Amino acid sequence: MFDRTMRWQVLLFVSVFSLDCVAGQATYSIPEEMSKGSLVGNIAQDLGLDVKRLQSGKARIYTEDKAEYIELNTDRGLLLVKERIDREALCGQTTPCALHLQITLEDPIEFYSVNVEINDINDNVPTFKKEEMKFRISESAVIGAKFVLERAMDLDVGVNGLQSYSLKPTDNFILKLHNQQDGSKKVEMVLQKHLDREAQDHIALTLTASDGGEPRLSGTMRVDISVLDVNDNAPVFTQETYKVTVMETAPRGTILSTVTALDADEGSNGKVVYSVTNTLDDVPNLFQIAEESGVVSLIGNLDYEKTPRYEIHVQASDDGGLTDSCKIIVEVTDTNDNKPSINIMSKTKSITENCKPGTVVTIINVQDADSGNNGKVECSIEENVPFLIKSTSKKFYSLVTDSELDRERASEYNITVTCSDEGVPSLSSSVTLTLQISDVNDNAPVFERSSYEAYIVENNTPGISIFTVKATDADWNQNARVSYTLEDSSVNGVPVSSYVSVSADSGVIHAVRSFDYEQIKDFHFRIKAQDGGSPPLSSNVTVKILIQDQNDNPPQVLYPVQTGGSVVAEMVPRSADVGYLVTKVVAVDVDSGQNAWLSYKLQKATDRALFEVGLQNGEIRTIRQVTDKDAVKQRLTVIVEDNGQPSRSATVIVNVAVADSFPEVLSEFTDFPHDKEYNDNLTFYLVLALAVVSFLFITCLVVIISVKIYRWRQSRILYHSSLPVIPYYPPRYSDTLGTGTLPHVYNYEVCRTTDSRKSDNKFGGAGGQNVLIMDPSSTGTMQRIQSEKNILDEPDSPLEQKPPNNDWRFTQGQRPGPSGPHMPYGTHIRWTSKNGTRATGGPEVAMGTGPWPQPPTEAEQLQALMAAANEVSEATATLGPGTMGLSTRYSPQFTLQHVPDYRQNVYIPGSTATLTSNPQQQQATAQQATQQALPPPQASSQAEPPKAAQTPASKKKSTKKEKK
Repeated sequence: MFDRTMRWQVLLFVSVFSLDCVAGQATYSIPEEMSKGSLVGNIAQDLGLDVKRLQSGKARIYTEDKAEYIELNTDRGLLLVKERIDREALCGQTTPCALHLQITLEDPIEFYSVNVEINDINDNVPTFKKEEMKFRISESAVIGAKFVLERAMDLDVGVNGLQSYSLKPTDNFILKLHNQQDGSKKVEMVLQKHLDREAQDHIALTLTASDGGEPRLSGTMRVDISVLDVNDNAPVFTQETYKVTVMETAPRGTILSTVTALDADEGSNGKVVYSVTNTLDDVPNLFQIAEESGVVSLIGNLDYEKTPRYEIHVQASDDGGLTDSCKIIVEVTDTNDNKPSINIMSKTKSITENCKPGTVVTIINVQDADSGNNGKVECSIEENVPFLIKSTSKKFYSLVTDSELDRERASEYNITVTCSDEGVPSLSSSVTLTLQISDVNDNAPVFERSSYEAYIVENNTPGISIFTVKATDADWNQNARVSYTLEDSSVNGVPVSSYVSVSADSGVIHAVRSFDYEQIKDFHFRIKAQDGGSPPLSSNVTVKILIQDQNDNPPQVLYPVQTGGSVVAEMVPRSADVGYLVTKVVAVDVDSGQNAWLSYKLQKATDRALFEVGLQNGEIRTIRQVTDKDAVKQRLTVIVEDNGQPSRSATVIVNVAVADSFPEVLSEFTDFPHDKEYNDNLTFYLVLALAVVSFLFITCLVVIISVKIYRWRQSRILYHSSLPVIPYYPPRYSDTLGTGTLPHVYNYEVCRTTDSRKSDNKFGGAGGQNVLIMDPSSTGTMQRIQSEKNILDEPDSPLEQKPPNNDWRFTQGQRPGPSGPHMPYGTHIRWTSKNGTRATGGPEVAMGTGPWPQPPTEAEQLQALMAAANEVSEATATLGPGTMGLSTRYSPQFTLQHVPDYRQNVYIPGSTATLTSNPQQQQATAQQATQQALPPPQASSQAEPPKAAQTPASKKKSTKKEKK
């Protein structure tokens, strides 16, 4: 392909017509040999369509010859080149050359015609079929003699086609062109100067064929002329033009015509040879001519639809090289040899049953390659279908609905479209279209009955199935899916949904409750059946439920009234005659029908020969004369039975007194035996209660024994334990004022164990001044203590402390031992009474001086344990208020002789109490405590210590001491 600028224009025109489909036409002009993907035109814009419409309508291109040179880009609405287009291969010499396309859309169905004209470009060089042409010309050839040269072939058309010829050199010959009816040019070489074989026996010429394109392209052929001796007569055809008519179905070998050319010369100069000179078409492939006889015959198959007319160029030449030419025009006659071709351009697989008449279902295109009547086509469909076929335009037909559709009558149609031409004989083609009719929810559910009645026996089981309603829907699939619901209503003021329920899928009606015929005998409600369409359709039906009676109620005795605490008797005088009406048993049965028919019978009686009961009326009458021998007290048991299956009964006891006066009756009925009905389950309940009580008793006994054993084992473990009894005094507890103690001391009898729940404290009486102060920094004397008394007596003195509360509550940080916080060495804490008086220590004070930096050893702990045990055994007094002085550490020089006498004083870690066995100190402290009451406890960050609980061991020891 040569580079050059090509311009092309787009011509667009649109025409619109009806019959439920819109059609338009667009024409484009493009050059050939465009690359793949090149733009042809914006079809969406030119046709006024939206790109979304192309996508939703599933736009596609249909071509008659099935060649796919153009494609549609539905995303952008553009026509693009799909394959390279060669105009010469597509149309040959036919002009104009165009592609005829149809664009179809669906929902709704539309189609458009598009013509794409292919413009020629100068891409073909003029060529000669022969590279060299030889002539033998007699030297006696006259001036003006003509010699036909081979025409060049240029596949391009128009200005790009063959435009001119040139012959060089031009010494003896000139070139002359003659225009033909088919637009081609006849090329002749004309002698303009006599030949002289003696001067030049061979002449070489060059024939050049050029086109009119830009740039100009050309082709050449050599012309070789041999100058012969004299042959001065050329062959001459008897006719310049021959015309032949032949059927397109003519077989090969058919003789079309015979041409004749005459040559006046004699001998070899008069012998004529015929040949076909066509080079640009298919004539050499379809026709041939006998070289000697000039008979033209058919060697190929003719096709009217492809080429209806042929021109055969025949040349006659003698041995001297003189020629003449003529042409044979062959007219091909059409025959009906092509069936109509049916092409479905767009079709709908399904259509809704509620579509309007005239809706387009399918568009078909019918092609018949024949001409005239042979190419005229009529299409039809069978009758008895609600469709009609219409011709919308030339070669296009639309299949439309002719009437309303009903899927319930026909859900599918097989429509056969038959297209026939008018040829003789007529040819036809048919195609069958299958069309599904989609359902529309146009049918409401229909119940099998207009109303329903159902029966159910009373005392039914809740949830039992009563009845089934059934509704059908003529629609299909979801539109025919029926669901059942209970319409809102009430029965005696109660919602009907509390009586019955209906299964939404099966329509089975279930009883929600157990019915009682005596309360309700029948009720009715409505059930709605609704399909699953959109919008849904529904219908309803009335259902009546009749409840059948069941013998579920025993007779009830209204008279005589049965009382549990008193005796009611009927009096019969001894003078009563036979048939005397004693009383009447009145009973009712709330059932109905035969279940309520009652009969009365005498079950037991004191004297059965004296009374009888009416079977139907329940009257009790005498059946003989009452005598003096008859007992005053008569007891009758009457049974009342109904007529149900099985029957139910009730009994009533009638007391009858045979006497003439009331006092006689009263004396007889004073000790009348009352009927007692014992509960059958009484014995069971008594046994159960006894078993429960026994179980609880045994359980409590086991728990008590387990607790006792647990405590005993704990005490044994403590007894064998190596843990110290005397606690280790941490540095927190020390005297803040050096030596000396308060006058009011607390003496405790202490039995301490590792388990605080088993510790036992006993308060003692007021003791003397035996207070052990264990303070390494305490070097003061009694006089120093007395000198500090005045400071403590002042109410605002910062050293004054309020006595502790009797309640013993210490935080974790205040408890003695390693777990509590430690104060610095040499710091002491003492509780002081409100009056500020202090007590001085006796001789035992000096025994406790000195530091004790390390915890006591096991020997020291054992000695202390023995002392504490002795103290506990001898203590009998109670504790009084006082203070406590505790040393932080004992001196390293501490030995067994330095162990304080714990029989005199025992200190409890974490408390303000001092235990002592000195009777004088206990008595003084008790007297002072009696005279002066302790002030209320002051709020402090420290918790107040609680009272110690007594253990069983301490209680026993206290008892022994009290006895002493």
